[in-house]
Amino acid sequence: MSLKPAVKVSRRIAEIGREAWDACARNPAHLSNPFVRYDFLDALEAANCAVERQGWGPQHLSIEDESGRTAAVMPLYLKSHSQGEYVFDHAWADAYERAGGRYYPKLLSAAPFVPATGPRLLVRPDVDADEARGLLLGGALTLCERYGASSLHVNFPTEPEWRFMGEFGFGLREGQQYHWENRGYRDFEDFLGALSSGRRKTIRRERREAQAPVEIVRLTGAELTEEHWDAFFAFYMDTGSRKWGRPYLSRPFFSLLGERMADRVLLVMARRGGQWIAGALNLIGDDCLYGRHWGCVEEVPFLHFELCYYQAIEWAIEQGLPRVEAGAQGQHKIARGYLPKPVYSAHYIADPALRAPVERFLEQERAAVDQEMEWLTEEYSPFREGL
Repeated sequence: MSLKPAVKVSRRIAEIGREAWDACARNPAHLSNPFVRYDFLDALEAANCAVERQGWGPQHLSIEDESGRTAAVMPLYLKSHSQGEYVFDHAWADAYERAGGRYYPKLLSAAPFVPATGPRLLVRPDVDADEARGLLLGGALTLCERYGASSLHVNFPTEPEWRFMGEFGFGLREGQQYHWENRGYRDFEDFLGALSSGRRKTIRRERREAQAPVEIVRLTGAELTEEHWDAFFAFYMDTGSRKWGRPYLSRPFFSLLGERMADRVLLVMARRGGQWIAGALNLIGDDCLYGRHWGCVEEVPFLHFELCYYQAIEWAIEQGLPRVEAGAQGQHKIARGYLPKPVYSAHYIADPALRAPVERFLEQERAAVDQEMEWLTEEYSPFREGL
């Protein structure tokens, strides 16, 4: 399948269209990742979350085959800040600007506001993947030069994409998250049986204390209503205002998510005295349950662990999903069965004066991250020895 060398730039994903985008995003080679589906990315734009005035100017790339059909796409944004990314480059920006450079704007390929691994170079299944990826990256670098952007970043790509970008000359960065893996457990009790006796007792106690004063409800598909989204948005705003000061997602986004992707949403809610008091939002992939947001308006001991971690594990076991990704950061997740796993990003810095020290830093950082993951697993794993 021959490809046209020209790379198109679209200022809205709607210019590419659902059918064309998802023909690339749903490639069986990388399974179905909900965060790169058309409906998710378009909802962020339609709800004014990932748009120019929020510092996320869409610059999505696409290439066509010889028949004029979209063959590959790349979510891409022109950024005027580094918020909502979860791969932190603030120190690079500060150093460059102190030296007289201009770090912003920069280009970023990512699923906005989502620290979850997924494909970033989306190629239709019948198209040569390496050729298409090369054209997309070449187009992104050309756009970087055209805009005078300081850099091009690709956050949370798959490991094969990450290695491909390394061969393309990008600096390679490695981070860590905490993921739960399903080892063929029959149920939650079977999972607990793989843990040390101390951890089993602690988790059972935490679940008892969290569940005793509340009713817990799991909602997906047609069960989701605007009542649930109203309640969850209040939780989200409370958590966001306390932690970051500026929540990224608008109320209309959640309605669009429920309207367009209800079958990919698992909302775990807690109710006390007939009132919703807490909730955790998950998105469902073909091979993973992705924990995204949590919030509450009443404090209940261990309810955060119950809704975000234990309910997610239980549901994943019931559905036969291989793993749960519970978002960024949090060493406390280790004690609950979520072990350290690598996550990736790739970075092209236009100015050699900044590129060289960044690449030296990345090399040292990768070694340190690998050592830390190994140490954390050996020292703090809750699993019985040999498991």
